[in-house]
Amino acid sequence: MRRIASAALCLVLFACGGGDQCSITEQKTFLRSWTDNLYLWYREVPAVDPAQFSDPVGYFNQLKTPLKTASGKDKDQFHFSMSTADWRALSQTGVQAGYGVTWALLSTTPPRKALAAYTEPGSPAVANSVTRGMEVLTVDGVDLVNANTSAAVDALNAGLFPSGTGQSHTFGVKDPGGATRTITMISQNVTSAPVQNVSTIDTATGKVGYMLFNDHLATAEKALVDAVNQLKAAAITDLVIDIRYNGGGYLAIASELAYMIAGPTRTSGKTFDQITFNDKHPTTDPVTGQALTPTPFYNQAVGLSVNQGVALPTLGLGRVFVLTGSSTCSASEAILNGLSGVDVQVIQMGGTTCGKPYGFYPQDLCGTTYFSIEFQGVNAKGFGDYADGFTPGATTPGSFVGCPLTDDFGHALGDPNEALFAAAIAFRTSPACVSTPTTALVSGGLRGDGKVVKSAWQENRIALPSR
Repeated sequence: MRRIASAALCLVLFACGGGDQCSITEQKTFLRSWTDNLYLWYREVPAVDPAQFSDPVGYFNQLKTPLKTASGKDKDQFHFSMSTADWRALSQTGVQAGYGVTWALLSTTPPRKALAAYTEPGSPAVANSVTRGMEVLTVDGVDLVNANTSAAVDALNAGLFPSGTGQSHTFGVKDPGGATRTITMISQNVTSAPVQNVSTIDTATGKVGYMLFNDHLATAEKALVDAVNQLKAAAITDLVIDIRYNGGGYLAIASELAYMIAGPTRTSGKTFDQITFNDKHPTTDPVTGQALTPTPFYNQAVGLSVNQGVALPTLGLGRVFVLTGSSTCSASEAILNGLSGVDVQVIQMGGTTCGKPYGFYPQDLCGTTYFSIEFQGVNAKGFGDYADGFTPGATTPGSFVGCPLTDDFGHALGDPNEALFAAAIAFRTSPACVSTPTTALVSGGLRGDGKVVKSAWQENRIALPSR
C-alpha cells in the first residue's frame, strides 16, 4: 500500500514524533485538522464537540457538509472509512470475504426484492449455481420479502453480507426459470474479476465488441489491456462497455481505458480530468506537494498490474456505447465525461448514474483508512457539474444521447438479447428509442431499478500518489 499522507500534514498534526499518536484524542485531533485543511467543503462542516464521541470513526462521520443538492440528495454521499487491512486487500488484489455474488436490491423495505446481479468465477456462488436474476426468498429461515423486526433485518444482513470468512448461511431462492430450491453458502476470500464476458458479435454493419467492466481495481489494468487487445484483434467497429455496476476506484484506470478507446489522435496533449481542491490550495496538490496539473489520457500503464511504462493498445473509436445504472459512479462517470471532453461520442443506455464528480486520496490512520472528499474533476472542456448524475437522452448540459432503460435481470450480461445491450445494438443503425423500452426489445425476464451492494470504496474516484 502506498502511504499517501504528506510530510506537511505530519508536521502540523502530529509533530512527527513522540507521544501516543494513536490515542483516541490524537486521532480525533488529526481528523479535524485534516478535514479543515483538505475537505472540499470545509467551510460547511459543523462545529462538533469531539468529546461527545468515544471513537474516532464516530467523530469522523460528522465531519462533512450537511447541505443538499438541487434534487434533494445529500451533497456529500461519499464520506466513509474502512479497515486499512480490508482496504489494502480489496483495492490492490480484489480480494474480500463473501460468496462471490453481487446482490441487487430492487426494494429494501417490505415487500423487499433482492436478486443476483452477477457472480465471480470459481466462487461459492458459482458452485451453488447462482445465476443472474436468481431471487432470494429467505435467509436462514427469515422471510426476506416481509420481515419487519430489527432482529429479522439483522439476520438478513448477516446472511447476505458476511463480515468474514467461514460463515455458513442457508438461502431459499427462486431461479430465473421459476423453480425454487435451498442452497447453503460458506463465505470465503473471493478474488474479483473486474473485467468479464469480453466478446464480439457479428452484425450486418460490422463487428461489435462487448465487455463487462465492474470495478476500477488495480487488477483491472491488466484485464482491460487484455480485453482491448482481444477486441482489437477481432477488428471491431463499435464497442459496448457495460459499467452499470461499476462504482469506480482508481481514476488512473479510467484514464487508461478512455485512451485505449479513443486512441492517440484524439487524446494527444489533451486533459482527461482536471482536479481542483478547496480554496486553501488553488495551485498545489496539498497531498503530493506538486503543482496542480491535469490528469492526461495515460498512453502507458501506470504500474498497477501492468509494468509501468508499457504502451497501451488502442481501438481508435470515434464513439462508444455505455450501459449504465444507478450504481455507475465516480471513476466510471469520469470515463464518459473525459471522452466527451475530446469529442468522442458517448451513447448512453440504461439508468441515471449516481452523480459523483468528486474524489480523494485515502488516508491511513492507526489501522483505519479514511475517505473524505478533497477535489472535484472537470473534463477538457471544463465540464464537471453532474452531481445529480448523467441521464440517457437528457437535454441538460453535459448529457449524452441514448435511451432510458430499466435493468433486465432476465438475461445474462453480454447476451445480445439483454435489454440494454440489445438497445445499443439497435441504436447503431436506427438511432431512436422504442416507446416501451422495457417490453418491446425483449420478451420475458424480470426488470427493475436497483442498486448493487458493494464496498463503499468501490463507489469512488481514488487518486494515486505521485511516483
